[in-house]
Amino acid sequence: MVESLPEEHKPLSEQPPVLDAKWRFFWKIGERPPEIKEDLPQTYPGDFPEWEQEMDKWGNQMVDCTLIAAEMAAVGMGLPADTFSSKMHQGSHLLAPTASDLMKYDVGTAFAGFHYDLNFITIHGKSKYPGLYLWTREMKKQAVKVPQGCLLLQAGIMFEQMTGGYVHAGYHEVMYTEATKEVVNKKLEENKNGANNIMWRISSTLFSHLRYDVDLTPLAELEALHDQERVGQGKYPKMTAFEKLMEELAAINLAPKAEKLDDKKTDSNSD
Repeated sequence: MVESLPEEHKPLSEQPPVLDAKWRFFWKIGERPPEIKEDLPQTYPGDFPEWEQEMDKWGNQMVDCTLIAAEMAAVGMGLPADTFSSKMHQGSHLLAPTASDLMKYDVGTAFAGFHYDLNFITIHGKSKYPGLYLWTREMKKQAVKVPQGCLLLQAGIMFEQMTGGYVHAGYHEVMYTEATKEVVNKKLEENKNGANNIMWRISSTLFSHLRYDVDLTPLAELEALHDQERVGQGKYPKMTAFEKLMEELAAINLAPKAEKLDDKKTDSNSD
């Protein structure tokens, strides 16, 4: 697919993607189903006494935004408002602040290689440095400019699968570009005059998920409401959100070996 794109619409990142030059911290937001065993505790970085309070506050606000967007999307498709949002209850939502050191790397570095997201809806705020690109439904590349005070939302592969391709998972990448370099140089000059600009590209990304047992089979209602050619026939097999997550993680070599759903469960009546 990438090879067939015109030169102006091809990704700047290496294909197949290489390891990204970024740091990311994961923080669980919201409740998980009681039958799911959580093996990994929350991790608290040092020297941040208000970490949990601030992360939970911002993370829950971000989740609320994705719930509203999910309801708006459902209404726009002629579906009951809670068609998607009800399935996000107790999903494995993750607030994932992401940072890239702009003094360590230079133009041409991939901070996030060309990809789509493996969750339901991704949301993040405006970064102080450019470099984010997205591809439209027609696979045309464009630079992203988030207005001040706004949040950017993008559909993930689970949204695509549940709608049978009526919604597309959005391809995107984050690069250290010449435009990034211009802003870096400007902020370095400001720092010489007493400013305290942080020379890291930071994104307050949140990945919202569907509950693990949600059936991702394309909604039959969409077959009646939309063109058959836009609703996947056979392309999106029956599977749960958990199974789709494991499939996507396996594709990028991040899936645990011999992962089984039963291994993630525990007796809800146990102490």
